[in-house]
Amino acid sequence: MHVGTTIIRGKMEFGMAKGELYLRVSGIIVLVLTACLVAFDNQTKVILLTIEKKATYKDMNALKILVYVTSAAAGYNMLQLCKYYVSAYSRGNFKGSYIYMPWISLLLDQMAVYITLAANCAAVEASVLAITGSESFEWIKVCNRFTRFCFQIGGALLCGYVASILMALISIISTYKVFRMYSPKWFLRLKTR
Repeated sequence: MHVGTTIIRGKMEFGMAKGELYLRVSGIIVLVLTACLVAFDNQTKVILLTIEKKATYKDMNALKILVYVTSAAAGYNMLQLCKYYVSAYSRGNFKGSYIYMPWISLLLDQMAVYITLAANCAAVEASVLAITGSESFEWIKVCNRFTRFCFQIGGALLCGYVASILMALISIISTYKVFRMYSPKWFLRLKTR
């Protein structure tokens, strides 16, 4: 009976690792897509006879921050994938690090989720002001002139929220990995190997 449980647990861990791999790769793709949609979006319009105005992501600080944050989050997930490949080839010969690595991964995964979500929310708030304007601050509506630019930013923000959800799922897996190490009977006591 113990051998059967070990085999089932091994298959479940392999499936979870495979799922995390797919989630990380999907997250990287969506994060890079978000950064590219925002960074390469621009539109030029003639405002008055010969005066042209070009709308880019650099016009709003929230969009600049979104590009930087999503790029950094994609880079972080790439580093996590490299960590998995290194640990697979070394066959887990890291003495003593089996306790600390899941905690570090959990902490960094949580930070990546929260920072990406915060950058997305800030970009949405700035985008809503670009759509509606604000009479009390005398800010004019921008999206009635630069419609293609605004639609592409809207698609990028949707991709950013999808990336945040994917990274939240990765964080749930990291949490499971951390608490799987501890005994269910004793508070904060590691399981014996």
